[in-house]
Amino acid sequence: MSDSTTRFSNRVADYVKYRPHYPAAIVDYLEEQGVLGAGAHIADLGSGTGISSLLFLNRGYSVKGVEPNKDMREKSIELLQGFPDFEAVDGTAEHTTLPSRSVDMVIAGQAFHWFNRSETRKELGRIIIPGGAVVLIWNERLVDTGFERAYEDLIIQYGRQYLQVDHRNTDHHAIQQFFEPNEVICKQFDNQQVFDYAGLEGRLLSSSYMPTRTDPGFGDMVRELKELFERFHDGGKITVHYTTKLYFSRV
Repeated sequence: MSDSTTRFSNRVADYVKYRPHYPAAIVDYLEEQGVLGAGAHIADLGSGTGISSLLFLNRGYSVKGVEPNKDMREKSIELLQGFPDFEAVDGTAEHTTLPSRSVDMVIAGQAFHWFNRSETRKELGRIIIPGGAVVLIWNERLVDTGFERAYEDLIIQYGRQYLQVDHRNTDHHAIQQFFEPNEVICKQFDNQQVFDYAGLEGRLLSSSYMPTRTDPGFGDMVRELKELFERFHDGGKITVHYTTKLYFSRV
């Protein structure tokens, strides 16, 4: 999408507070697979506010967060200032500005579907050391419960471009094509968020395809969301379930 590097600028606060994080078990798994080793240097492409970077910084790894959106990049600097091994970089997946052969692993959390794949593939070949790895991560929201199905219907009704930009359009076959002829390994993890109503509204508004508070249709959308919450909440809370999907391959 032509506005993929700017479309989250007016959603930074909701993104920080309400977007799901990733299970710490991801790092354990990558270490067990020999993909991550002591002292590894990581580039996080489309790092946003630093959610995916934080997963690895918490385990002592050095991370360069490559993010073209100024508002999100500055927020990551603010939030991750306690980690001396984090550096925010003004760049894109296609043009990271990182030195050649400078990272052991590249990660992309909730971001790969925005990339130009052919240009990104060239850039990965330039910045990753031989034998390094690429790890793609998505939190895929489930639609298994009555609430989750109704919530999905609400998003389809009010979401602008939702069906076009949904990361689920990037399936395993597309990822395999990106890495050909190398093998792609997929691993799944359980994940969830528990919200009160304010949190649920914030989670909805953190998505770039939903109306903002000043857009037409916002009032109708929020009224329907409140009705869903009242119908399905349990003790004032709603649980949103995810499958966290991880794909990795050697380069």
